[in-house]
Order: sequence, then structure tokens, then C-alpha cells
Amino acid sequence: MLVLITYDVNTTDADGRRRLRAVAKKCTAHGQRVQNSVFECLVDAAQYRLLQAELKAIIDPDKDSLRFYSLGNKYQSRVEHVGAKQAYAPEGTLIL
Repeated sequence: MLVLITYDVNTTDADGRRRLRAVAKKCTAHGQRVQNSVFECLVDAAQYRLLQAELKAIIDPDKDSLRFYSLGNKYQSRVEHVGAKQAYAPEGTLIL
């Protein structure tokens, strides 16, 4: 399934900047950054639950926020891209 993850981390202190880097690193390990603080992650149900738990453990819920949008397995018809950045195929080869 394709999951869209967005986050907003308060970076007014060093701890917040550390959390921001940790959230981005965790999301990068599971998906593709499509905009600042927005990732598309192709995961199965178990990976999704694990990723949610890992991200919740990183953030400070009093200062930060996470949003998860589950687009399901038929996401191709639910995602439309317009603009400068090239779209990518989540199921295609990802070269790092």
C-alpha cells in the first residue's frame, strides 16, 4: 500500500532539529521524499504499523505532529502530479 506521511517538527531548539533529522531519516529509509516534510512510502501492513510506531517514538507530541494518509494498493489512480519535480514510480527501481 502507498502511505503519504507528512510531519511538522518544532525546530526552535537543538532537540527539535535532532527530531526533525531523525524523522526524515526514518522516512527516507521507507520511501521517497516528494516535498519538504512529505514522503510517499510503499509498505505492507506490518511495515506500516512498525513505521508509525517508530515515528511516534521520535516526535514530541506536545510540539510536533505527524499525519498518515493511507492511499491503499490502488494508489495509481489517486495520485496526480503537476509541476517541476518529476514524478517517480514507487514500485520501480530506486537508485540511491
